[in-house]
Amino acid sequence: MNKPKHQFIAWCAIMITIGCAAQAVAAQQASSDGVRFYPHQQVAAAFAKGQKLLQASSGRAVYQVFTARRDGPGEVELHTLDTDIVYVVKGTATFVTGGKIVDARHISPAEVRGKAIQGGTPHHLSPGDIIIIPHDVPHWFQAVHPPFLYFVVKVR
Repeated sequence: MNKPKHQFIAWCAIMITIGCAAQAVAAQQASSDGVRFYPHQQVAAAFAKGQKLLQASSGRAVYQVFTARRDGPGEVELHTLDTDIVYVVKGTATFVTGGKIVDARHISPAEVRGKAIQGGTPHHLSPGDIIIIPHDVPHWFQAVHPPFLYFVVKVR
């Protein structure tokens, strides 16, 4: 993937985040068709279970918003269609992107999993950090200091 495309995806992610924040503020002031408001109690309950909050579309794009909780490392993931936008709420983790997937296996036509990543770039995530993983990029929570809570916006 070329640099301008990465910059475009990053710009889109920032605009989606700003738009979501603006919608949340507007929803607190007045409800209207299509606006969704999630009170903190509902968000906290979703984090306890790691649930999807929303699946919707905007134009031709489909997006999903998840709450996620990790108490340990996971499998390597690679999505051939989805870009992941991760916002860290609580905890810290070492998150590796890129490199080569060890023992890669397809779990569906658009999803690959594996045991580890050889090579790759480690990122030390902490509250307030955002990381954007374009489609076709392996990524892996290599180490997690629980509880690790984060939002994931999947854009297709």
